[in-house]
Amino acid sequence: MKLIAHLFLAAAASFSFSAHAEAPKTEAASHSPAPPAKPDLVRGEASYTAVCAACHGADGNSGTPANPKLAQQHPEYLVKQLHEFKSGKRNNAVMSGFASSLSDQDMKNISYWLASKKSKLGFAKDKELVALGERIYRGGIADRQVPACAGCHSPNGAGIPSQYPRLGAQHADYTVTQLTAFRDGVRKNNLQMTQVAAKMNDREIKAVADYIAGLR
Repeated sequence: MKLIAHLFLAAAASFSFSAHAEAPKTEAASHSPAPPAKPDLVRGEASYTAVCAACHGADGNSGTPANPKLAQQHPEYLVKQLHEFKSGKRNNAVMSGFASSLSDQDMKNISYWLASKKSKLGFAKDKELVALGERIYRGGIADRQVPACAGCHSPNGAGIPSQYPRLGAQHADYTVTQLTAFRDGVRKNNLQMTQVAAKMNDREIKAVADYIAGLR
């Protein structure tokens, strides 16, 4: 009887240990991270209309040259910029205020909705500068080691998804402002662009911006 009792106690202890050992795995499994939510374009449009449309246009095609067109922009790029406005890495008091009110999912919804909109065509305005702008955009400035813009942003300005933003048809005024901000160290969220713009003068920046406005 004593032997049977000892065997019973050993089995019970073994079962108890096994149950405790398995518990953390069960608990961990129940708390595994959920897969990322897919973008909700309906909510994206609603959030955009409420927060962004006044400055960037009802469909992402801003009518104000100082405010960028956002329609057809790569969503990954837009999400990145919104995060950096919110964190302060990209400094803009107006945009930081708006971005701070958005959740990660809001940013994703808005960005993918904008990517689904078509950008309206633009055009170059300065005939004297557009030829210079085309040379720089397509061939760079060799003696200062300024690379061709087309190498990263593609010959027609469509950019490369997840890496380089779409530039084609962007307002020249906005592009001038951003290139100048990169050159002067005001905009600090892209080292590559800071290094490129640092080697360009005002005339070259204006020429490239004007050429970009007419890309399609």
